[in-house]
Amino acid sequence: MALAGAIAARAADDRNPFAGDPKAAKAGEFEFRINCALCHGLGAHGGGRGPDLTRAQKKHAHSDAELFQVISNGIAGTAMPANGTNGQGVGMTDEEIWQIITYIRSVEVKAPSQPIGRASHGKELFYGDANCSLCHMVEGKGGRVGPELTAVGGSRTRDAIIDSVRNPSRRLAWGLTESTKEFPQEYETITVVTADGKEVKGVALNEDNFSVQIMDTSEQVYLLEKDKLRSFKKSRESMMPVYKPDVLSDKDLDDIVAYLISVGAK
Repeated sequence: MALAGAIAARAADDRNPFAGDPKAAKAGEFEFRINCALCHGLGAHGGGRGPDLTRAQKKHAHSDAELFQVISNGIAGTAMPANGTNGQGVGMTDEEIWQIITYIRSVEVKAPSQPIGRASHGKELFYGDANCSLCHMVEGKGGRVGPELTAVGGSRTRDAIIDSVRNPSRRLAWGLTESTKEFPQEYETITVVTADGKEVKGVALNEDNFSVQIMDTSEQVYLLEKDKLRSFKKSRESMMPVYKPDVLSDKDLDDIVAYLISVGAK
């Protein structure tokens, strides 16, 4: 085991032997789909747990050698596992890791020469007139009904964040508080009617065959036994309202996204 680690460390000190090789990038894409896409999404554009790797600026690695170490050893305290320990695939050789890095480099998108949006104004909107913080939390401040957004600017593309605001029901977010689960709880809308006729509408915090824990828009939490409910309905319709341009302008939305990206890059 120690010898294998030493070999990997030496390999990571070297320049990527496949840098710029289209055939290696194609092979790396295949390996990426098997080993990485579950968290980082097809095309490396980010998923519910893994960041968008098409960005030239990455949070935990900059050089090819650093990427090699991250893929080989994982990142302590995060959902990023060491090579061969995530249940996907059977572990990769050094050559396959270099091929994945070559693929990642081939799909990177250069940062715009001028940043899109003003992060400072976006923060004001997030906690002010746009009312985002009523449901969403960033860096420990805000509401809890919607997904926690501290890391979203580093895990989702700019276009994906915009789409989630304009079309919130298109793709429901995973429950980020359960990110270690293979299939985390989604932010489905649940509506129940209790035995005394009270209607409760919110998102599920936890659910099993016998009970459900729901948080409503006022952040009140209910623990309910299913067999005592008059009705129980799930919906793929997000509780988040649709923010069309007449409600939230493209410019203001650009500023909010710029703020989330600035936080996610920390």
